[in-house]
Amino acid sequence: MDLLDALPDGVVIADGAGRVVRVNDRAARMLHVDGGVAAGQPLADVLLLQDTEARTWSEFNQPWSGLHTRTGVPEQSWILPDGSEVLVAARIHREGREIIQIAVTLRSGRGRARLDRERSDLVATVAHELRSPLTGVKGFVQALINRWDKLNDDQKKLMLATVHSDADRLSRLIAELLDVARIDTGRLQLYPRACAPELLVGRVVESVRQGTSRPVELEVDDDLPEVLADPDKFTQVVTNLVENAVRHGDGTVTVRLQEIPAWADFPGLQLTVDDQGTGIPDTIRQRVFTKFWKHGERGGSGLGMYLVNGLVRAHGGQVEIEDAPGGGARIVILWPSARD
Repeated sequence: MDLLDALPDGVVIADGAGRVVRVNDRAARMLHVDGGVAAGQPLADVLLLQDTEARTWSEFNQPWSGLHTRTGVPEQSWILPDGSEVLVAARIHREGREIIQIAVTLRSGRGRARLDRERSDLVATVAHELRSPLTGVKGFVQALINRWDKLNDDQKKLMLATVHSDADRLSRLIAELLDVARIDTGRLQLYPRACAPELLVGRVVESVRQGTSRPVELEVDDDLPEVLADPDKFTQVVTNLVENAVRHGDGTVTVRLQEIPAWADFPGLQLTVDDQGTGIPDTIRQRVFTKFWKHGERGGSGLGMYLVNGLVRAHGGQVEIEDAPGGGARIVILWPSARD
C-alpha cells in the first residue's frame, strides 16, 4: 500500500505551478474525485471547498501569493461538497523564494464537533448547577435587605443558614470543575498522608444525614488500617458516593468500611456504598465514569462519578460497580493502606 494512502487524513499535493501531483485515497473520497483523473488539474478545481460565504479555499488563502517567507496555511474549517465540515491546513515548500510544492491536509471535523458539544455540555451544566443556589442566595439576601426589621431572629438565622449552605454548594461545584480540568490535563496535585478513614467517612455520613430525611447507616469494622490519601480528596470521593446514593436510592443508604487482608491481591481498605434504587445495568456501568453521564431523573451535574473514578485511581485505588444485596447499586472502592 502506498504510504499516503495509509494515512487517516486526506492529502493533496500540488507542484509549484499549482497542478495536482497526488491525491491520496482518503482525500479522493472526501472530495468525491478520482485520484488518477485529478492529477494534472489545477488545485483550485480539485480542492472543491467552500466557506460560509461561498469562497473557495484557493481563492481565500492564495497559497502562491504573499511573502516569500510564508511556509504554510494554518488549520481552518471548510465545507466539503457533501456539506460536512473538514479541517484543512497546508505546508508550502520552497527552494529559495520559489514555491516547488504545496501539501494540503484534510481532517474530518467530527472530532472538533464532539469537543464543541462537550464544551456546550459543560457550559450548560455549569449554568444549570450555578443558577439554583445563586437564585436561593439572591432571594434570601433580598428578603433580608427588604424586611430586616420585620423578621425575627429565628427567621434571620434560617435565611442566613440557607445562604451559607448554598454558598457551600457553589464552592463544591467550582472545586469539582477545577478537579475535572486537572484530571483531564494530568495536572491533579495530591498531598497524601496517613489518615484515619473511619473519622473522615463518619464526618461525611453525619453531614449528609443533616440534609436528608433518608436513613444513612454506617458500619465500621474494628481496628481499621490508616489509608494513604489526600484527606480533602478522600472526603470528596466519599461525599459524592453517599450523596449519589441518597439522590438515586429510595430507601436506606448503607456505608461500610472494612479491612482487606494483607494477603489479598489489594491489601488496604474497602469502602462500600449501597442504595435501594433501581441499580445500574451491566451494559452501562462503564459509562457511569464518563463526564456528564446521568442515569435516572434525579438531577446532579453528571461529574460526580467521573471525579470519583479519577481521584481513586490517582491514589492507586480501584472502583467497582456491583448489585446491592437488597436491590439497587453497590459502589465498591478499594483504597491502599498507609502500611509499608
